[in-house]
Parts: sequence; C-alpha cells; structure tokens
Amino acid sequence: MTVGTLYAVAGDASWVYYGQVTPEKKIGFFRRRDREPVDPSIVLDTPVMSVVSVAYPSITSAIRAGRWKRLGRFPTAKALIEPRPSVQWPVGTLVVTVWMEDAPNHDTRVDDPDIQDMELIAVWDAEHHIPGRLVADFQAEEAEWHIGSSIRRERQIKEEMARRFSNQPQHKLPAGWVPTTVR
Repeated sequence: MTVGTLYAVAGDASWVYYGQVTPEKKIGFFRRRDREPVDPSIVLDTPVMSVVSVAYPSITSAIRAGRWKRLGRFPTAKALIEPRPSVQWPVGTLVVTVWMEDAPNHDTRVDDPDIQDMELIAVWDAEHHIPGRLVADFQAEEAEWHIGSSIRRERQIKEEMARRFSNQPQHKLPAGWVPTTVR
C-alpha cells in the first residue's frame, strides 16, 4: 500500500479499471475503463470516480489471482490528495456520523442532502467485491441491486430490502425514514 501505486483491475465483462493508492491508504478509482491497460499518464488525468477502503491482504490475493496488476508508482492524482469525508451509519438509526480523516466531524441525518454522495465506511475485498462495485460506480450498465457505495445507494438498498422482505422485522425501515426519490 505504497502511496501513488497504480493498479489495473480486471472488472466484469472484460473491462480494465484503474485504482491508485491515496495518502489515506485507500484506493481511488478513476472514471475510465478500457479493454487493455493504457498508458498511466492518460489514466492519471481522468476524473476520480470513487475512493474506497480495500482490505490490504485481499489486494495481494487479487494480484496472485491475476485480477489486479501493479502498473507502477506515480505522483498521486491531484483529486486524491485531499482527504474525503466518509459516513458511519449505525444499524437501525437515522443519525449518522461524518468522519474527516481519522476523526468524527459531526452528526447528521442519513437523508441530509449534503452527504448523499459520501462513501459509507466499509472495507471491500479486492477480488470478490471490487469488480461489482466498479460496475455500480461507473454507471454505464445496471449494477446488481445489492451492491452499495454512496449513502444514496445504501438508502436505496435498504428500501429495496424492506420491499422484498416486508415480512421480516430486521428489514423494516426505521420510523421517520425519508424515501429516496431516485430508483
């Protein structure tokens, strides 16, 4: 997890995505995909699509399995230098905590418009979760309905779980839930 390391990631449908290690030791994925890896300078000029925490050991496993390939170490893309806020959402509540760097910043409601594009605090597996997650973030094809990411998408998943499993109390939406408007 050396800052600036760029990886080519084998995604679904033979697409290659790209991710770079950030100063926070997360992986920033770029809004670019190709059938074959391209020159890293082209990738690093592409806008950032998402920044996620990936379990370090799973990256090693993904490299060994041929799903991730190290392309080298490069200056960190400008969009990845500044820390990004993330959201901690305790189960069964509507109150969430926004974190900046390694500390809680403030509490708010899960339906706060200012946090809808923020990342839910989670750790992803490089080989088993990231390919599906990249499809969801890239938004060119329909992603599997249960793959989370931003707070908005996590809210939509909870609504879908409540709809699909209406007879199961653990999937009931908390009192005061504000429905998402995008489906």
